[in-house]
Amino acid sequence: ISFNGVDSSLSSLKNCQSYINTGMDIATHVALDLVESFNDEEDVNSMENVMLEYAAMDRELNHYMKAIEETVNQIKREKPENIPDLKCLVKEKFTALESKNSDSDLQKNEKYIYFKDQLKEMKKQYNDNDAIEQIDEDIAVTQSQMNFICPITQMEMKRPVRNKICGHTYEEDAILKIIQTRKQQKKKVRCPKIGCSHADVKGSDLVPDEALKRAIDSQNKQ
Repeated sequence: ISFNGVDSSLSSLKNCQSYINTGMDIATHVALDLVESFNDEEDVNSMENVMLEYAAMDRELNHYMKAIEETVNQIKREKPENIPDLKCLVKEKFTALESKNSDSDLQKNEKYIYFKDQLKEMKKQYNDNDAIEQIDEDIAVTQSQMNFICPITQMEMKRPVRNKICGHTYEEDAILKIIQTRKQQKKKVRCPKIGCSHADVKGSDLVPDEALKRAIDSQNKQ
C-alpha cells in the first residue's frame, strides 16, 4: 500500500497548525495592547475566549493527525491482504481520542499558558504604575527599573526572555551565549539571578517576555 497521499495530507494539516499558532500569537499581542491602552476588562476577556477557541482547534487537529499516524502504523505492522477502509479506521481512532476531551486540556495548551502569564505580568506592570502615586516616586521608579536590568550584562534589557521554570528574566543574546558555551563544555547552566537555586537552564525553557519589553519601552519613552 502506498501512503504518499496520506503523507501529503498530513503535511497540509501541519500547515494549518502553523496558522493556528500565528493566530494565538496575534491574539496575545492584541490582549497586551488592550491592557496597555486601559481598555475594559471585558475586551481582554474576549481575547481569552479567542485563545481557548484556538486551543480547541489545535487539540482537534492534533487528535486527527494522531489518528491518521496510528492507523498508518497499524496497517504497516499488520500488512493485511485486503486494503482496509482507511477513512473508517481513522474516524474510529479520532472519535476515541475526542471522547476523552475535557476543558482542562485547553488550559494546558502551551500558548494559552504563555498568554495567561504575559497578561498577568502586563497587569502587574500597570498596577505598579498606579501604585507609584501612593508611595515615594523615586523609590518606586528605582524598584521598577531594577526589574529591567539583566542579571548577566547588568544593563537594561532590550529583548528580555523569561525562564518558564524559575520565572527569572535575562537578555536573550546573553543567556543563549552562556547556554551555548556551557553546552560545548558539556556543563549545565545555573540561573544567573543571585539566590536562584535553578541549576539547569535550557534554551527550550526560555520564552519572550513581551510584557516586560513593553514596560521597558514605555519607561524609555517617558
